[in-house]
Amino acid sequence: MAETRTPAEVVARAARATELAELDAGVADCFACPRLVDWREEVARTKRAAFRDQEYWGRPVPGFGDPAARIGILGLAPAAHGGNRTGRIFTGDRSGDVLFAALHRAGLANQPTSVSAADGLTLRDTRIFAAVRCAPPDNKPTPGERDTCAPWLHREVELIRPTLRVVVALGAFAWAAWWPALRAGYGVRPPSPRPSFGHGAHWSGTAVPELLGCYHVSQQNTFTGRLTPEMLDDVFARAKLLAGVD
Repeated sequence: MAETRTPAEVVARAARATELAELDAGVADCFACPRLVDWREEVARTKRAAFRDQEYWGRPVPGFGDPAARIGILGLAPAAHGGNRTGRIFTGDRSGDVLFAALHRAGLANQPTSVSAADGLTLRDTRIFAAVRCAPPDNKPTPGERDTCAPWLHREVELIRPTLRVVVALGAFAWAAWWPALRAGYGVRPPSPRPSFGHGAHWSGTAVPELLGCYHVSQQNTFTGRLTPEMLDDVFARAKLLAGVD
């Protein structure tokens, strides 16, 4: 059954979608971090053998999902041969395979796979974004690169603030990136000391989104069993409950 919205909600959603599209265009045209620019473009030129016939995106990767999201998923950065290749976050790599399969099981995605930006995937009540928007060498952005990229995250949070109820931080890096975003998007001073990251960690404040910690959906975590499908399902079930998503 289609979700019912009031005319005012429809207008607000459309306006937010327009603003997010403008933000996404700005993200994709960013050249602020020389090391990341060099790396993302080098990967796009040399390519992986399995994708040698494909044209790589090779640019910063915008957020993706519902402009009226009640659940936000905050990751680390695009993968060199995933988002950096396809132009969509968590798309075309094994981490994305795990994430979108879980979102589909939770009823938050219309399909369990995400292989290209034109594959028809849509998200319900959910938006995915990253602390750093360019693929970093060895999947390790520096603190300085995180801070330089932070205004993109802060603006995105500000735009979806009217509906955002829960943020799921995938990994300690994303967990740490949320606190400045909380200050920028909501004008709220982060707690001191700041809560420690852990799988299943939960923090709540006043009139701000709840924060849930989840191990990152990396191959290292999923292949070793540190993060299982059942653990991921539990996190998204809890996120839905806290966000009021059916």
